[in-house]
Amino acid sequence: MYSIGESVKKFVEYIAIAVIILITWSVLERFGIINSITLPAPETIIKTCVENIKNGRLFNNLAISMVRVVKGYCLAAVLGISFGILLGFYRRLNYMTDLIVQIIKPIPPIAWIPLAIIWFGIGEMSKVFLIFLGGFFTILVNVIDGIHQVDGALVEVSDIMETPRYKHILYLVLPSALPNIFTGLRTGLGSCWMCVVAAELVAATSGIGYMISNARQFSKTDVVIVGMLAIGVSGKIMDSILKTVERRVIKWN
Repeated sequence: MYSIGESVKKFVEYIAIAVIILITWSVLERFGIINSITLPAPETIIKTCVENIKNGRLFNNLAISMVRVVKGYCLAAVLGISFGILLGFYRRLNYMTDLIVQIIKPIPPIAWIPLAIIWFGIGEMSKVFLIFLGGFFTILVNVIDGIHQVDGALVEVSDIMETPRYKHILYLVLPSALPNIFTGLRTGLGSCWMCVVAAELVAATSGIGYMISNARQFSKTDVVIVGMLAIGVSGKIMDSILKTVERRVIKWN
């Protein structure tokens, strides 16, 4: 257990660099070294953030984007884990699909926008599809790697003891692969948030990505940064929740 003093010290260490950056940024802007139009001072951004919270614009757009991210991420997680387990256990199938996966994986979601519009129109489905692509391959690859990295000695012991297949999978392979699976889930979540702006370029009239894009057109740099910070904070909160779940599930790691 940490004492109060140790907890305060850890918190100070945690935020120290962020505070130093903010102070430096504010000083440089005040002395005119940084152009206040291209990069407004932290005080201006805080003021803009408060205004957008009061008028409901920030939370309304963030809530819409959050729903889209959750839909795309959940779809990516379910399919990524399912196909990852399948390809992880059947190495021949993994070999047969590897070429397709390795070709499609590097294609950025923004390059899929024309096809997304053709396939799904300009509604919600196209946006969810683009966000799904952002997380799917990251989760898939981590699940496959996790299964392939199971300790060979443990597998041999399991084979010698003639452990039933389902017990071999449930009590050996999956628990051993869980650290990689959670790494994929957390990284995939970040990728989904990174794709939300691209997804909301598809004829969107709402969402945090739309808010950023619209502010850019009118050179409202402060609103752009507020939108970016909203994405960052939301991603951090969701990642912390996943991290807490990971600690509870993988107590031995």
